[in-house]
Amino acid sequence: MRLALDTNILAYAEGVNGSSRKKAVLAILEKLPVEQTVVPLQALGELFAVLVRKAGRTPKQARDAVLSWQDSFASIETSAGVLAAAMELAVDHRIGIWDAIVLSASAAAGCRFLLSEDLQDGFTWSGVTVVNPFTADALPRLLGE
Repeated sequence: MRLALDTNILAYAEGVNGSSRKKAVLAILEKLPVEQTVVPLQALGELFAVLVRKAGRTPKQARDAVLSWQDSFASIETSAGVLAAAMELAVDHRIGIWDAIVLSASAAAGCRFLLSEDLQDGFTWSGVTVVNPFTADALPRLLGE
């Protein structure tokens, strides 16, 4: 089972929005199979912006954090096909384009799940189901328990 991480998951793991969110997300990430977990490049770019704008980190600190995530998990490219599918997703389902790119990239990479708090829990598109990590059944769904 392959899964992708959205920007908010990475931001929470970096301590944005408090220590309780950080602890919860890190506990989930520790249980996920690293070799089956991927990060869309879109999410990494958004993380950089969040760390600088919201968390008050310097661009160098934000870059180092993003590179660390890139070293930890495989990245998913944003191709022309991913963008085209994301635009259709945005039109058909009224999802913001940046979230649509993350979801479209996840589908292109063959992911079964997208771990995100930004999209509706349980929303499924092109074989990818959104899982909110803060629901009681999130971990069992991700691990197939």
